[in-house]
Amino acid sequence: MSTIKNKVQLIGNVGNNPEMTVLESGKKVIRFSLATNENYKNGKGEKVQSTDWHNIVAWGKTAEIVEKYAVKGKQIAIDGKLTTRNYETKEGEKRYITEVVINEVMLLGSNSENKVA
Repeated sequence: MSTIKNKVQLIGNVGNNPEMTVLESGKKVIRFSLATNENYKNGKGEKVQSTDWHNIVAWGKTAEIVEKYAVKGKQIAIDGKLTTRNYETKEGEKRYITEVVINEVMLLGSNSENKVA
């Protein structure tokens, strides 16, 4: 287990069209949400679907690939790491954001064998 550090792997659907930002340094970063679903039966035996939403971030070449191919509703698989950042609002409140920074993305569906980054 010593080789398992901070690793996240998710398969889900892109929740919104990714938004690209080019920083002053020229680096590209893209942000979007990813919905993952879990199906289970509750205590009454009824089928229930639970959806979790994840904040996703990609940099550089991976960001460019996401911008080009990962549109709202597209099913993708991602591999990355969990990060947390914080900022202060105009009112002085501290806010925390947890995100998955992706290293690798794979488009699923009709091109499921094509690994793109």
